[in-house]
Amino acid sequence: MSSADLRQELNCSICQNIYTDPVNQKCGHNFCRVCIDHVLDTQEGSGVYTCPECRAECQERPALQRNITLCNIVESFLSCQINHKETGIFCTYCIHAPVPAAKSCLHCEASLCDNHLRVHSKSAEHVLSDPTTSLGNKKCSVHKKILEYYCIEDDVCICVSCSLAGEHRGHKVEMLDEASEKKKEKLRNVLQELASKREETNKRVQRLQERRGENQEKAAGVTERVTALFRDIRRQLKDLQKRVLSEISRQEQSISLSVSELIQQLEIKKDELSRKMRHIEELCNMSDPVTVLQEPDTGDLCDTEDRERHDDRVHGVGDLDVGLISGKLHTLSDILTGINTEIYVQGLTDILLDVNTAANNIHISGDRKTVSESHGNQNRPETPERFQHRQVISTRRFSSGRHYWEVEVSKLGRWMVGMCYPSIDRRGDHSAIGYNNKSWSLCRDNNQYLVLHDNKGIWLPDNIPCDRVRIYLDYEAGQMSFYSLCDPIRHLHTVTATFTEPLHAALLVYKGSIKIKI
Repeated sequence: MSSADLRQELNCSICQNIYTDPVNQKCGHNFCRVCIDHVLDTQEGSGVYTCPECRAECQERPALQRNITLCNIVESFLSCQINHKETGIFCTYCIHAPVPAAKSCLHCEASLCDNHLRVHSKSAEHVLSDPTTSLGNKKCSVHKKILEYYCIEDDVCICVSCSLAGEHRGHKVEMLDEASEKKKEKLRNVLQELASKREETNKRVQRLQERRGENQEKAAGVTERVTALFRDIRRQLKDLQKRVLSEISRQEQSISLSVSELIQQLEIKKDELSRKMRHIEELCNMSDPVTVLQEPDTGDLCDTEDRERHDDRVHGVGDLDVGLISGKLHTLSDILTGINTEIYVQGLTDILLDVNTAANNIHISGDRKTVSESHGNQNRPETPERFQHRQVISTRRFSSGRHYWEVEVSKLGRWMVGMCYPSIDRRGDHSAIGYNNKSWSLCRDNNQYLVLHDNKGIWLPDNIPCDRVRIYLDYEAGQMSFYSLCDPIRHLHTVTATFTEPLHAALLVYKGSIKIKI
């Protein structure tokens, strides 16, 4: 392959120049890192990324891998080009056609091709150098002699006359080649230092690009979570609207039915009263006193007790139960609490169980993630921090921030999950979590659920057909919430307190097992 062909292969298709820090994509095409980054930046937000070469598409921003082999080829090519590039300087003596010069003679101030160089004088005064057009710069401007020395004190190139009789007499001087090698050595050190800095800069660029990629992945994850969250919120709001409107309709129909029954009864009563009124009017119009007096007494027609009974029934019909409707609307606060949990908490908190606190009648798994009932004594040493009842707490404590952790529980088990202060009693009837003022727990017993604190329980109204539970803590806000992770996620209860100590995750199991999820 010719140099021109190789040069063409080493061109970036975006900038049309030789590759600079070449990187490749999955499709196999190479580009300058800066060029392809700029292209990908312009495609940001379009939902699809395409290769400028083959138009291959991908949904996520492609990861760029540095092509080390191509990078080495580019550097070697550029090095060769510097060493073998055409100078554009031609032989002084080839007057019929321009022939590239191979050397320049500083004494003759002429450039020579290979043919003229072979017949050129080899005497010492004819100093040859690489082809140059600045032959005058190779001679002393004062003595018109070739520059052979380097004055270290004045940092200039000088001729032999300058060194012996000129203004540089007595100065420390070196031969040009010797001084040039020393300067080259300094330049090589500078070059090495610059290469090291460039490599470090490149690493920093890569780290920033990786961070940008991580940030984009994180943003995509949060976007997906928020989209799913609002989709679930819309579904929950729609379900809530149906339930509330159904309750209003139910109450309205019930009241309407009661009122209709009363109206029907009163209409019958009204007809009866009208009939009796006509009869009385007839008696009042009679002229025969005997007939009037023989008619039965009509005093019971305006029975006060009967009227009061009807009045009571009218008042008993009542209005819409706004309190019941408002109660159903309280579900909105649960939905909002769910939003807090989903958006502001970054991820599951990793929790390990503290075997030093585990009771001897429970079993702790080797990874310290699962606690289960034990049919035998574990024979752990009795220490002040060990619980007497079937419970254990986490090694990690929480004294600030928002956190959540999840457990997988046995569907047919008896268990408690929650949090407690480290100062909780380890023995006694009230040392179980939830049975004292230093702990809170969600308890499952006989297929019923309640939230416990200070030996006071709040029964949850419905069965929870789910084997995964989330515990969410907002320490500064003083809130601890429990969620059932069925589909959809269901908020069970939120307790509010002013936390005065760090909190530990706490698990208690009578039957079955509890496994911390990660």
